[in-house]
Amino acid sequence: MTQTKTYLVGGAIRDLLMGVPVKDRDWVVTGATPADLLAQGFKPVGNDFPVFLHPQTGEEYALARTERKTAKGYHGFQFHTAPDVTLEEDLARRDLTINAMAQDDNGNIIDPYGGQADLQMHLLRHVSPAFSEDPVRILRVARFAARFAPMGFQVAGETQQLMRSMVAAGEVDALTPERVWQETVRALSEPNPEQFFLVLRECGALQVLFPEINRLFGVPQPAQHHPEIDCGAHTLLVLQQAVKLSADPEVRFAALTHDLGKGLTPADILPSHHGHELVSRRLTTELCERLRVPNRFRELAEHVAAYHGHIHKAGQLRPQTILKVLEATDAFRKPARFAQLLLACEADARGRAGFEDRPYPQAGIFRQALAASQEVDVREITLQGFQGAQIKDEIHRRRVDMIKDTLGNLDIGGE
Repeated sequence: MTQTKTYLVGGAIRDLLMGVPVKDRDWVVTGATPADLLAQGFKPVGNDFPVFLHPQTGEEYALARTERKTAKGYHGFQFHTAPDVTLEEDLARRDLTINAMAQDDNGNIIDPYGGQADLQMHLLRHVSPAFSEDPVRILRVARFAARFAPMGFQVAGETQQLMRSMVAAGEVDALTPERVWQETVRALSEPNPEQFFLVLRECGALQVLFPEINRLFGVPQPAQHHPEIDCGAHTLLVLQQAVKLSADPEVRFAALTHDLGKGLTPADILPSHHGHELVSRRLTTELCERLRVPNRFRELAEHVAAYHGHIHKAGQLRPQTILKVLEATDAFRKPARFAQLLLACEADARGRAGFEDRPYPQAGIFRQALAASQEVDVREITLQGFQGAQIKDEIHRRRVDMIKDTLGNLDIGGE
């Protein structure tokens, strides 16, 4: 009779060895059947293979399993669980060596695939050729690169080559929009989200999943404004600056997508990108629809794409133009989102080689303008007898006057 054993597995072991806080604890049970766990009060979850929730802790316990590829994509798997499936067989199906370790009840580390050595060498390396059977693993590797970049982790050369072959074989085409977005938004919350997109670009997956971002690389910009010149390089610098300014993935996503239109600038006007804002907004909308991005991400990103040029020129705008921007971005009804917009614009201004520490007074101008125009008492105007369109016109006039009075000490001439 096979003896039942329970092991702590996966990311929990990795994090323990790295000395970082363990967020999730997953367990593998060998030598058991679903009936054994049900008899102990475990609650079954999931349809693909037997996973159970512990009756007290709520942590996930999975029966040791193997898997076999049956179709293209990441849904095409057949799972096998039985009491004779070993821990080593279960670990072999995992993505990276650093995630393919376990710990027994006595605290002993079981590491059949060299995860500890790869931790020491700061390598993200696949466990076995079976890695190529699941395209989600490409996204996971890119996300781990974004998480562990501060510690110097890199993707192993052979793993990068394997991912290229997976892209060439069309495996990435089978990824669903929901799963791509799920991994992307998680990557945006990591310390170095730009690494997520660099890893995807290196293996060719960026062209498949994010063609709007991929085409930015190699497109020039005026050197006097963008010493880094390359639009793709600028986009990743902006994302890095967004990380410094905000932990909000919505702000980071808006920073990432703000310049998508520059990838379609006609060659005969390069390195200028006149009118790219409206194209950027359209491409942002298309990307968000394709990946089914939540509305709160999409709406902020669309506003940043369309109006970052206006925000950058705050000191040159007339009060009327400033008010138009506030109205167009729905700043009066959604001031918190407008604050997010200003952060993304500041990241854009600082995301240029040599501009990282420059002050960004434009954000302050718009904050003062919004605060001033919010002081207009709409109720008072309606009580004064204004009717219909007169109410809107009077509100507009008073808001312009308030902005003009508040910012009168600034040089706001021009548009």
